[in-house]
Amino acid sequence: MKQSTNDGDTIVGINWGSSNFRAFHIRVDGNLLDSIEQPSGIASLTRDQMVALVAEVATRWPEAQRIYACGMVGSNIGWSDAGYVMCPVAPDGLAGALHDVRIGEVAVRIVPGLACRRSADGAPDIMRGEEIELFGLLASNRLPASGVVALPGTHTKWVRMEQGRVAEFMTAMSGEVFDRLTAAGLLASIVDGPAAAGEAFRDGVRNGYGGALGLGTLLFGARAKVIRGELARVDGASYLRGLLVGAEIADAIALFPEAAHATVPLVGSGPVCALYAEALAIVGLAGQGMDARGASVDGFHALHAKALA
Repeated sequence: MKQSTNDGDTIVGINWGSSNFRAFHIRVDGNLLDSIEQPSGIASLTRDQMVALVAEVATRWPEAQRIYACGMVGSNIGWSDAGYVMCPVAPDGLAGALHDVRIGEVAVRIVPGLACRRSADGAPDIMRGEEIELFGLLASNRLPASGVVALPGTHTKWVRMEQGRVAEFMTAMSGEVFDRLTAAGLLASIVDGPAAAGEAFRDGVRNGYGGALGLGTLLFGARAKVIRGELARVDGASYLRGLLVGAEIADAIALFPEAAHATVPLVGSGPVCALYAEALAIVGLAGQGMDARGASVDGFHALHAKALA
């Protein structure tokens, strides 16, 4: 419910991804006053629709002194490309690279993404949006200054933090691959129901994590299991999800072996984080879910303080 903001100045933080739009009205002391969440991602909107949505936010919260936006709005398919800040990077490095634009008549400060080149394999990677959650958790002392944190989702991030900075990270497309495999194509024929934690999921995690065969072979093997009566169709989605998550965890541990020796913070939606915590436990590791919504609010609050410094 919308609340009065007579007791101080406010800001707006927008996390605008390819699929969803989330906006937070935040008092400068960090308290959340109001929020908007809707499936109005960048990928589904024209530029005129982007202008209309930002105007709606500005009209709803006219007292806000600044509007910040992170995520795909700052990508090459968004409103304006905000570029990337190279890792390692701390919150002040992010605040110093804000990209000032006008979306229609509204002034918006777009947060740049992060880029890295991993030390273990020399490969590049990029992120947009998750950096706000990471720095929010750091600012609220809910995340250790050093260690590995995972942000499960459509494109899951595994991030190595070092002394309060994002040092490097890995992106896994497990969520998108699962969605596409179970929506169309050969493997969609073996799916009857959603993925859930259970014995089929656990078997999938163990096989994906074991790495005896490549993921392409293991995925087709799921169809063979159903056709030969070794896996029920009702368990097909759970087994496929387990394969993908298990293989992803194996990749993360190969790149960031320190994650095997500490509880991994899991930042995202509750159900997805619970599934990842289950998968980690299956292979003898540990994970703990954390609130992504609160992390975003804290991140925008911390960003605003740095931007004013």
